[in-house]
Amino acid sequence: MSDEDRTAEDATDDAAEVAGPDHELRYGAIVDSAATDVVLHCTRASYLDTATAAEADGFDQLIDLTAVDYLTFAAPRALPDGLAAERFEIVAQLINHTSGERIRLRAQVPVDDTVIPSLFDLWPGSEALEREVFDMFGIEFADHPDMSRILMPEDWVGHPLRKDYAVGSIPVQFKAASNVR
Repeated sequence: MSDEDRTAEDATDDAAEVAGPDHELRYGAIVDSAATDVVLHCTRASYLDTATAAEADGFDQLIDLTAVDYLTFAAPRALPDGLAAERFEIVAQLINHTSGERIRLRAQVPVDDTVIPSLFDLWPGSEALEREVFDMFGIEFADHPDMSRILMPEDWVGHPLRKDYAVGSIPVQFKAASNVR
């Protein structure tokens, strides 16, 4: 058995343990049958295994990667049974250019341990997207080649897209602008 086969098998075992017998699995993640798009819910521990299995099955491009902060979300979140809702969620969009199929990976990330594996080794284009999530939400990607800020200055304190980030004003300076009319 190859390492890729063992990885996909381990991810499937992990998901089956969380999901129970009532859920369909794909790449070791729970398939959300209520969604119009194919949405795969994976645990943080199986996130990289699920992505690796998807890439091996022909999902050759990471279209987008972002995060969501559910701190102020009042309504119960639609997650499959067995998955605990966390404050943060990583959302990755993948496409298989041969078949045209798209899938979305969703992984919960707890506020007290905001580290998740990087997808850089599978899709090098994730480098800037993961840096943006780090910069705006403070979620770190393990084994990322350059986990540094990309939008905010290096000395910026905090992560502006977190729901508990203080709202304030930032003075804007316009070059060659005059107050004289």
